[in-house]
Amino acid sequence: MKNSLLFLTLLLITMTTPAQSNAQTEFVKVAVDEASVGKITVTPKLPEDGSVAVGTQLTLRAIPQQGATLDALYYSYPGAWGTMYSESMEDEYSFVVEKEIQLGASFIATQEVDHIDVTQNIVYAQPGVKPLKYDVFSPKQAKNLPLIIIIHGGGWSSNTEDIMRGLARELTSSGKFVVASLDYRWLNKLDGDTTENQMHHLIEDVYGGILHIQEHAATYGGDGNQIFVTGDSAGGHLSSSVANMIEFIGAEGFGAQPGVFELQPTYMPKNKTIDEARNGLLQAIKGAAPSYGVFDTTLLGRFVPSEGDYGWHVAPINKIPLAKDRSIPQFLTRGTLDQLIVDKGVADYTKALEAAGHRVEYVQVGGAGHAFFDWKPDARTKATFYAYGVYYAQRMEAFFSSVLQENQK
Repeated sequence: MKNSLLFLTLLLITMTTPAQSNAQTEFVKVAVDEASVGKITVTPKLPEDGSVAVGTQLTLRAIPQQGATLDALYYSYPGAWGTMYSESMEDEYSFVVEKEIQLGASFIATQEVDHIDVTQNIVYAQPGVKPLKYDVFSPKQAKNLPLIIIIHGGGWSSNTEDIMRGLARELTSSGKFVVASLDYRWLNKLDGDTTENQMHHLIEDVYGGILHIQEHAATYGGDGNQIFVTGDSAGGHLSSSVANMIEFIGAEGFGAQPGVFELQPTYMPKNKTIDEARNGLLQAIKGAAPSYGVFDTTLLGRFVPSEGDYGWHVAPINKIPLAKDRSIPQFLTRGTLDQLIVDKGVADYTKALEAAGHRVEYVQVGGAGHAFFDWKPDARTKATFYAYGVYYAQRMEAFFSSVLQENQK
């Protein structure tokens, strides 16, 4: 009897004890970049060999030196556009390790940023997995200043609003503009969405973000009735699209019915109809500065459905309003060494704007390549921005200021 009870007990233990897993914990290498001005702490502390278990949560904290301010905490990894960064402008950044990465912090001289207040990570909509957000850079004591809204680049498939913070800071340096830097969904399922995002969804995101910024402009010291848009590369396409396509905002859907291509902003103010929102943007958006952008279907066609005329309707060169109906002055730039955006594409867009009666200025930036308005933690990107981005940001701001002056006559 005792032997039977012992056997039964052992059987029950075997049945209720989980089988030992054959899976082994995966480890990846994590290293710390040398910070140029300041230090970071990592919690938990990294082992000497840098081996960290996948799934470990790390927290970075910044320790700036005197006279310096945190630019961003980050981790980096190889990606489609070289070294890619996941960044946070907050003093503390937590994330889960999923692959081999470099950790670090970027610092900036305090005197370069002490003229502004920065409001970060304002969520304006969440149509999919990713919350859509923007950051606002307001000059100290800003009140009723015109707004510049920046839309970042990255092939419609990478980067966030953080990559435009250098340009945002520069465009606020005169104290004449409040600047917002805006994020949007990525194409296809790159955000983890179950359904594919198409190009018109991204345009609708940008319109939604602009409407949210316009609604809350006074909170940031801005004037929601005076708005300019800019963006680089993919953001050049999106900024020129939202500048040119306002008349096509509507509730009928984009391509859902034959011949109907209406854009529905991702965010809508609760106290406005879609017609009121459209009419408000028609009055508020005063000009655009699409930098080394994609304007026709030559390059755009690789990223949109090939069937039908979908691509035609998301190409801003095809949706330019006549200046006699609505003036939309535009300031265009392109680096002469840009291997991605060719001169012909920008020149053709310039001619199309001129033919429609618009004021347009196309500046070729001698010696510059692609993405000279970007800002990343690495020294090369920063040096490129200081060499080209600072000066041409001032040219952009001067163009916008001249448009405002012209409108006041």
